[in-house]
Amino acid sequence: MSRSTMATAPPSAGPRWVLPLLASTQFVLILDAAIVIVAMPSMARDLGFTPSGLSWVANAYVLLFGGFLLLGGRVGDLIGRRRTFILGVLVFAAASLAGALAQEPLWLVAARAGQGLAAAFVSPSALALLLVSLAEGPERNRALGVWGAVGATGGAVGGLVGGTLTEWLGWASVLYVNVPIGLAVASLAPRVLPTGDRGTVDSGKFDVAGAMTITAGIGAGIYAVVDADDAGWGSMQTLCLLAAAASLLAMFVIVEKRAKNPLVPLGVFADRGFTVANGVAVLNTMAMFPTFFLLTLYLQAVLGFTPLQAGLGFLPLSLALLVGTLNGSRAVQRFGARTTMATAVATTAVGLAWFGFLSAGGSVLADVIGPSILTGLGAGVAWTASSIAATGGSSERDAGLRSGVLIASQQVGGAIGLGAIVAVAASVSGAATEPATYAYGLGAGMWTAAAVAAVAAALTLWLAPSATAAWHAPSDVHENEGGSTTASRTRRTSGS
Repeated sequence: MSRSTMATAPPSAGPRWVLPLLASTQFVLILDAAIVIVAMPSMARDLGFTPSGLSWVANAYVLLFGGFLLLGGRVGDLIGRRRTFILGVLVFAAASLAGALAQEPLWLVAARAGQGLAAAFVSPSALALLLVSLAEGPERNRALGVWGAVGATGGAVGGLVGGTLTEWLGWASVLYVNVPIGLAVASLAPRVLPTGDRGTVDSGKFDVAGAMTITAGIGAGIYAVVDADDAGWGSMQTLCLLAAAASLLAMFVIVEKRAKNPLVPLGVFADRGFTVANGVAVLNTMAMFPTFFLLTLYLQAVLGFTPLQAGLGFLPLSLALLVGTLNGSRAVQRFGARTTMATAVATTAVGLAWFGFLSAGGSVLADVIGPSILTGLGAGVAWTASSIAATGGSSERDAGLRSGVLIASQQVGGAIGLGAIVAVAASVSGAATEPATYAYGLGAGMWTAAAVAAVAAALTLWLAPSATAAWHAPSDVHENEGGSTTASRTRRTSGS
């Protein structure tokens, strides 16, 4: 049996600053997935990227971020979340500085990979620290609403921030900006974050086989999707990578069933709320992440906007996401998790379908602002509701695990959606450069995203009709001597 070393964390030196510190850090991590998109043409011009190589400025970050999230979350549980958070933030700042100083393509891609790797350890540790710092109930739900708001708006305003910095200060500024932020966060963290977090088990009992198989499996799957546009969806490379990913993930399940101290105790998936919420998180981000990219192309390639104007074009979507995420916890408390998630993702699907009517002669009001508001409100509420359902009942022992699984679901969904839905748009528009055909292809991508959101709405029906925000499941994952796991689940209910 493992030896627990974690004592109850005493109050931090500045408890009211825990949420602002952790939420602002998450904002930067999500922002960095999108901030470079509008700066990429300048990077290509200055560093000599090929068209296919340029995509890896974004892909390297997504690949490492998504691939190592589960490992990052569990490492925080094992060696201490505050320690993992601070070290990760420092590595993130160092990788950002290295990227800003890049003189050749491979240098910049390697730095972006370093950023993604560091983010994979920082993000789940930050959410876990937030969960264990607040009692379950309205206070935690409101905090998760703020957390969802900064995550959703971070992705949405990335284009605006990136466009502004690139136009005024050059592309390196989108990376330089992370350095002072990272140093400030790392210096404040010891004063603000809870102390007494020293990990939960002996490091010698770490599940190395599980960590290797899940990280390699997720990484192979993400790589297969993000590179499929260049290699071809039916190419030997893509098919072999997908087969390898499936095999590694199947091997991971076998390893976890036999492990005495599993990386991901499989009993946690016995909680229907946790499982459905993560499924919705995958599909919600699968639909939304490529929407930012497709909308950027529409604003710049079809309507002729400058990078800064395109960034401003994202404001309606950003504000709607902010309003939705901040009010999501209130909706869950009033209507229940199932009703809230189902309504929210259905609204998202309608908004994305509206985007499907993009045209070369469209107006900003009808083709951008209207669907942006509808899509943003729905996606924002869904983001918060799924976060509440997935993390409800988190304990000191499994907060990092649940956080890692949730954020991994979001990142993997975003990566798959970006690769697959952009491929649909490209296949419809082909090599055409005329605005009408190009806009038609982008619209096809939006229709595909709407279909994904509709599937998410259907998935919510698997939740119990009376499910609310509070999923007490399992308060701890109990491990028997044979290495298998069992979980008990209770939940608070209210009529929905």
